[in-house]
Amino acid sequence: MEENIFLVVTSISGTNEALSALAKGCKKHNWRFILIGDESSPDDFTLDGCDFYSLKRQKALDFKFPNDCPTKHYARKNIGYLLAVAEGFSVIIETDDDNLPYDSFWQNRIRQQQRPVLKDGGWINVYGYFSDENIWPRGFALEELQKQAPQFDSLQVQSVDCPIQQNLANENPDVDAVYRLTMPLPVNFKGGRKIALGAGSICPFNSQNTTWFPQAYKLMYLPAYCSFRMTDIWRSFIAQQIAYTNGWHILFDEPTMYQERNVHNLMKDFADEIPGYLNNKKICDELETLSLQSGEDKIDDNLNICYEKLIEMEVVGKKEMKLLDAWLKDINDLKQ
Repeated sequence: MEENIFLVVTSISGTNEALSALAKGCKKHNWRFILIGDESSPDDFTLDGCDFYSLKRQKALDFKFPNDCPTKHYARKNIGYLLAVAEGFSVIIETDDDNLPYDSFWQNRIRQQQRPVLKDGGWINVYGYFSDENIWPRGFALEELQKQAPQFDSLQVQSVDCPIQQNLANENPDVDAVYRLTMPLPVNFKGGRKIALGAGSICPFNSQNTTWFPQAYKLMYLPAYCSFRMTDIWRSFIAQQIAYTNGWHILFDEPTMYQERNVHNLMKDFADEIPGYLNNKKICDELETLSLQSGEDKIDDNLNICYEKLIEMEVVGKKEMKLLDAWLKDINDLKQ
């Protein structure tokens, strides 16, 4: 069955190689491509196959969220998710403006799969299953890096429901500043490998090559009142815990993109990631203690409980609750 696919990217760049490749591919495969801009985006941005939303166009939408969300922040990507939900798309895929697709990127996504499963594993460095290098994903708790994961061949293949799927990226994968400052790049991951994490297993996933199915759409929410380098990581910790209450799994899949990374100041990245280095493990420990309820109708309550905990921990600002309320109101209005 062919899926109805919506691709979401946020960018302040002009037309570049990655955006051009994505637009060309979306046009060829009949995907809808939305690009969310911000204050520094070119006013005259145009690209065939890409529908660009400037700040002015965003704020004219019939949503509450665009006017409440701060500018100059990656969390404005949430507006693209709302547009996808509004248009009734069955799969939302997100990436960034420096990721280029392989041919495999354009394949249909499958929610129900037969895959090796790892439950009750605690912190699991999934990159270790895709590479023999000493490499870990951005957001992984540094104090858990020495832990040995079970051998891949020992994992039991099971039927799994995966409404959240993370594909990897080659060349310049999503690693933290500690890695970039101390370890060699590029790195290419193994192809043809997939693993599903279940309840009791933790690994951050990012927003660079990620697929979402409708049941998990509310979990796409990116917080705005926290470090830019942590917004998608802390989202992933919350999404994992809520997904597990519903018996869902998080699928990690082979690389279908490669990254030609935009220019970064690594020491600034390091500084922006310090809240994560200090708190990633604590956050997951706290989230695991929360009394979350199963059922899609409980996702709103669960999100509120999780973000109230992060605010209590003083890793997310108090203003986040107002923004989360706006997100939930908009997405609930769209689903009615």
